[in-house]
Amino acid sequence: MLERLGRFAARHHWWFIGAWVALAATVGVLASVAKADTTDNFTIPGTESQTAADTLRADFPALAGTTGTLVFQAASGAITDPANAAAVDQAVQNVSKVSGVEPVVPAELNMQPIQFAQAAGRISTTDPSIAYFGLQFSESASDLAKTINDHPNVWDDIEQALAPAEQAKVDATVGGAVADIFVQPESPLSEHADDIGLGLAVVILLIALGAIAATFVPIGVALFGVGTAAAITTLLEHSFEIGTIAPILGTMLGLGVGIDYSLFILSRYRQGLLEGRDPQHAVGRAMATSGSAVLFAGCTVCLAMLSLGLMGVPYVRTLGLVSGLFVVVVVLAALTFLPAVLGALGTRVNKGKLPWHRRTTETADVSRTLSARWAHQIARFPWIFAPLSLILLLVLAAPLLKIQTGFPDDGSAPTDTPQRQAYDLVERGFGPGANGPLLIVADLPASLTSDPQELTRSLQTIQQELAKVPGVQQVTPITNTPANTVAVFLVVPTTGPDDEATTQLVEDLRDTAVPQAVNGTGIEPSEVYVGGETAVLIDLTKRINERLFVIIGTVLLGSFILLMMVFRSLFVPFKAALMNLLSIGAAYGVLVAVFNWGWGRGVIGLQETVTIASFVPIMMFAILFGLSMDYEVFLLSRIREEYLKSGDSHNSVVVGLSNTARVITAAASIMIAVFLAYVTNPSPTVKMIGLGLAVAVFVDATIVRMVLVPSTMELVGKANWWLPKWLDRILPDLHVDEPEPDAVPDEHHGDRVGAGV
Repeated sequence: MLERLGRFAARHHWWFIGAWVALAATVGVLASVAKADTTDNFTIPGTESQTAADTLRADFPALAGTTGTLVFQAASGAITDPANAAAVDQAVQNVSKVSGVEPVVPAELNMQPIQFAQAAGRISTTDPSIAYFGLQFSESASDLAKTINDHPNVWDDIEQALAPAEQAKVDATVGGAVADIFVQPESPLSEHADDIGLGLAVVILLIALGAIAATFVPIGVALFGVGTAAAITTLLEHSFEIGTIAPILGTMLGLGVGIDYSLFILSRYRQGLLEGRDPQHAVGRAMATSGSAVLFAGCTVCLAMLSLGLMGVPYVRTLGLVSGLFVVVVVLAALTFLPAVLGALGTRVNKGKLPWHRRTTETADVSRTLSARWAHQIARFPWIFAPLSLILLLVLAAPLLKIQTGFPDDGSAPTDTPQRQAYDLVERGFGPGANGPLLIVADLPASLTSDPQELTRSLQTIQQELAKVPGVQQVTPITNTPANTVAVFLVVPTTGPDDEATTQLVEDLRDTAVPQAVNGTGIEPSEVYVGGETAVLIDLTKRINERLFVIIGTVLLGSFILLMMVFRSLFVPFKAALMNLLSIGAAYGVLVAVFNWGWGRGVIGLQETVTIASFVPIMMFAILFGLSMDYEVFLLSRIREEYLKSGDSHNSVVVGLSNTARVITAAASIMIAVFLAYVTNPSPTVKMIGLGLAVAVFVDATIVRMVLVPSTMELVGKANWWLPKWLDRILPDLHVDEPEPDAVPDEHHGDRVGAGV
């Protein structure tokens, strides 16, 4: 089927090229006209923090919207000095009038901002020059982000409202979630991450392919695919909540796999031309062989990304779906747009050969190459290389035992951003817990709502009991007057949002402290929920950790079955799963050393150690397990082909490694270059993903594929390809390539073996 598709696309190339250009132009124009915004909305169905948020949204909407922090610091004197206080009062009143902002000081309290700040403990006792107010928006984070296009001056209005404070030399800073929405950290290099990655890819392809025309074919195909997928994602932002890093992750992944997939097919096409095939026939054979491998690898990546839906977290599921969308589009481009381009170019794909490239990779005598000599050394001393490479991988993975996961807060943002500046001021003046308060939401029974005096006594009792809990710094009760159907206790921990002690405090509150505090007040413990943004992130981390092994098990089982059908072996898929886990574990270990321990953090522009985002390890696992199949299938199919021809396990490993080392190295180098370019992004989360993927691909393509896989296959010998006869009969045959007309029969399974990927 793929061979017929390739020939058809090559024969009618202008129709296919025109269709792709029209599609890209159409979605690009629509996306530019109807541009929306990404939204980081961490909802977790079935958790207590989500129930608390839903309760507030229904009965206490004033506390259900986006939150922020309004922080003031006097340049001289105390914040309560007359001139400073007057400026702060005016600034707070101005901010309260901005569209979408709830009154900073409730009108029913009839208090001036400074009076309110003193009464509510919002003026620092350790540094009287600092005061802060909670900033509350009437809209949720997702709704607020969607209104940025309709009301682009909201942030400007807030900054203008703070002008009286600035004029009085009182620094005014807005932080928290609202700042995260409106202010995205920027870096000159990060704005050109795509350009950097593409530039490095061009250099690598020029070296690997040795022809200018051939170099820009995979680049162009990948750009078409990624550009189209990015435009489709922008259109989807109008109907779905898509996280901020989803398009970045999709672009990163799309560029990497798009160039690699096109490179595999292009290399096979050029080989066909050198064998004397006409262009259409060469395209067809390239599609039937390498095209099949691309389709298999792309489907594996997509299935791995779809497995993230098992997490039960919409935000993470969306990351997987968007990444899968990019992969689907670039695979379609490789299977339809690329053969059309090759059909249009014909033999001109080899134009512009570089003078230093004396012979192409297709005509080189692989037996005399460096990779061939390396393969012979691996085959001669497998009992040395196998344990050494295994030890090296385990050493790299060792830091994983000390991994700290959670969610990086504003304390890890760049120091020149307002959210980081506000975070540091609040921590300095009020302690780290003030940056991550908890909300304890209680549904009030009718017996209390009808008796205001009894309600007041009950709330005071609960407040006093909660204040005694270890780890609690301050407790402030709030009710949704005049309805009095919900009571909210603002609990300030003594520790920061990403501190393990805060996580323990949330568990203690839910398990024992809250039930004891409400005992005898008439409020049912089952109607009291611990929520707030900090609790949401804690619940998100817990959910991810609970589902982690389910997803890993699903991906491992699915890949084991697929590889068993492809290679008709039990050992090969088992080894592949184990090797993938080792390379991913090594990448995790490097992340822990850099982000948790701070080793070499300055090299990647990280200002201090940060917690590894909880979803990063599982996202990396899904992506890398799919990507590793590219090299696994490419290498093992070539080894299997040689084994089925000769029955010589030793020779098959040598020949297979010799013939694939150059392409694997080139493809991996491109992915590493693309991923490393995103380390320039100021977001610590994007840095984690970029560095982790780059390290994993490097380890996978060098230590694993070039050393550990061939050495273990040499040690195991013919047992590599053992499969029980009863299992061989019931398993369907799944090929990653089509057999050549003159293929050698497979005496082991009755298959025919083709020219390999």
